[in-house]
Amino acid sequence: MTIDREDQLDGLKHIGLIVARTLELMRASAEPGMTTAELDAIGAEYLDQEGAQPAPKLTYGFPGIACISIFPAIAHGLPGSQVLKAGQLINIDVSAEKDGFFADTGASFALQAKDKRLERLCRDGKRALWTGIRQVRSGAALAAPGNAIEAFARANRYSLIRNLASHGVGGALHEEPGAIPTWRDPSERRRIHDGLVFTLEPFLSLGAEWAVDGDDGWTLYADRDAPTVQYEHTMVATRSGAVITTLAA
Repeated sequence: MTIDREDQLDGLKHIGLIVARTLELMRASAEPGMTTAELDAIGAEYLDQEGAQPAPKLTYGFPGIACISIFPAIAHGLPGSQVLKAGQLINIDVSAEKDGFFADTGASFALQAKDKRLERLCRDGKRALWTGIRQVRSGAALAAPGNAIEAFARANRYSLIRNLASHGVGGALHEEPGAIPTWRDPSERRRIHDGLVFTLEPFLSLGAEWAVDGDDGWTLYADRDAPTVQYEHTMVATRSGAVITTLAA
């Protein structure tokens, strides 16, 4: 989606705030002994209260409102009977639609864990995302965020999942300009135009480089036993930088 009116930005910020608050609510509610289906129901109740529709269900018939992935799952995990346990690395990805506008956000966290390695990975996953966000502005290369994220990953001895890209969003869950690499891709020659709405969502890992299919038709797993995190925001490109629409505050 490309916007050129203030009311469009208002609509994007409204649904962005809803998904951001849904994510924060689900993260704060997660506790050992709860099933992922119970956690999903908390998010479903909030979205319903706000008059928003879960985008994965609306778009693809996903059997839940949020993707809840417990490592070694890293994306598109199905809510169900899996029980949360202390120490698990969990990712929650929330996207929704209201009034024709879509927003998408996600975050990883270690549940009640005091593991310095995971704490550092989660901290640096956020840093990787913001390293990319700082490259966003009208006229910049669409490859610039991925180049910066890869430089950050290499400098800090991380790998990146290279088959899970960012994407256009706003008028649909996935739309033009299609896939946007969050790693260095010399073939990426497009540029960011004013008002472009898209996500950035790098998957930072301690050694994995590929997402592989599971058996349920949805869940994706790391290609090796290497903890992997994802952080995601939806944004609008402007001449002065990125306007983030998925901040909870």
